[in-house]
Amino acid sequence: MVALDAPLPYIGVTPFQLISALVILVVGYVLARIIVGLFKKSLGRTKLPPLVIEFLGRFLAVLLYVIVMIVALGAVGVSVSPIILGLSAVIGLILGFGLQDTLTNLSAGVWIAALRPIDIGEVVEVAGQTGKVEAVGIMSTELLTPDNKFITIPNKLVWGSVITNYTRMPTRRVDVDIGVAYGTDLDKAIKLAMDLMKNHPQVLDDPEPSVVITALADSSINLQLRAWAKTDDYWDVKGDLTKGIYELYTKEGIEIPFPQLDVHLKSE
Repeated sequence: MVALDAPLPYIGVTPFQLISALVILVVGYVLARIIVGLFKKSLGRTKLPPLVIEFLGRFLAVLLYVIVMIVALGAVGVSVSPIILGLSAVIGLILGFGLQDTLTNLSAGVWIAALRPIDIGEVVEVAGQTGKVEAVGIMSTELLTPDNKFITIPNKLVWGSVITNYTRMPTRRVDVDIGVAYGTDLDKAIKLAMDLMKNHPQVLDDPEPSVVITALADSSINLQLRAWAKTDDYWDVKGDLTKGIYELYTKEGIEIPFPQLDVHLKSE
């Protein structure tokens, strides 16, 4: 039977020390999760936005996990003073020479959390990627794309990029482009499109929908239907109007031309 206080061969650590370290890791992890949960819950009672709360919660979690790891190492007889000094030296190197991107990402995360150009649950386009904001962490921002891809973007790219926020405003304009053949009765085509938009239950009356001529193209006169809808209804309205205008023009005998090219052959 192995004594709990007898060092194990090759590693020089007693079973008691290993068990103690394991208990510290498990209990420390659980306590850290509880503390972070209580911390975020207490911040939730304030007027701080969810994005800031999530950012601070993640920062506290990392700090607590590092402390638990140091305590666990101390339980197995590892001197923690050199570890702390080593961490200080590493941090000094980070500040002085390497990993400048890490600090840039950290500071960018603070600015994002403070000024909130994006927020959790919003659909944004940033750094060439489009998706719903899942979280803004210490180092990176997490997006979930419409086709369920999880994207992690360094915070410095988020803060340094043009951000398009698709859901921040309560309403959006729905644009549907369609071309009609030359010779079409434009007054009739415009009236049909207006009636289609005004009769749609999700199209807002204010601002009023409109139809504009956008171009006299090579093969068609291009029209654009412009209807306002609540942001949550955007894609439903766009789909309905696109399908509806095609069916309506087809029914009314209004030609929707496809690009044509006339080729003249010259014989020699």
